[in-house]
Amino acid sequence: MRLTWTLFVVGISLALVGCAGYKLGPTAGFAAGSRSIQINLFENQTWEPRLSEAVGSSLRKLIQQDGTYRLATHGEGDVVVTGALTEYRRSVLSNQPRDVRTPRDFSISLTARVIATERSTGKVLLDREVSGRTTVRSGPDFTSIQRQQLPLIAEDLARNITHLLVDGDW
Repeated sequence: MRLTWTLFVVGISLALVGCAGYKLGPTAGFAAGSRSIQINLFENQTWEPRLSEAVGSSLRKLIQQDGTYRLATHGEGDVVVTGALTEYRRSVLSNQPRDVRTPRDFSISLTARVIATERSTGKVLLDREVSGRTTVRSGPDFTSIQRQQLPLIAEDLARNITHLLVDGDW
């Protein structure tokens, strides 16, 4: 009986200590929805078309889902996010089993320079390079396959940007 009680107390103690780092609500130090954010289209400095629209759409969607900021769709936001898509890279991960010269899987990465500025003071809150990536399996029409992966890489990049905007320690 005493061993059971001891195990119960140890279990409760571990559960309480394990949850000590969790925080409910926004972690940026202000109430949810009290600040607005304006997300401008990123400048596409890569050769790949349609990246800017996909990243902007994914970033707006994730900011709305998070709820820390209100999305400023009309007018000016308290925080203005701008940036440039600087690098689109495709690298071979694996080759075909019977033909070592033919690629089978690719890793596609997209890098952006993201700048978040406080409108009222002009203070730069975030100025950093952020990357997103996805994996693509090669096929007979690789161009179409790569185009279908565009929303996935845009969402991964937007998720990483959202994390920095929401949980950043500015």
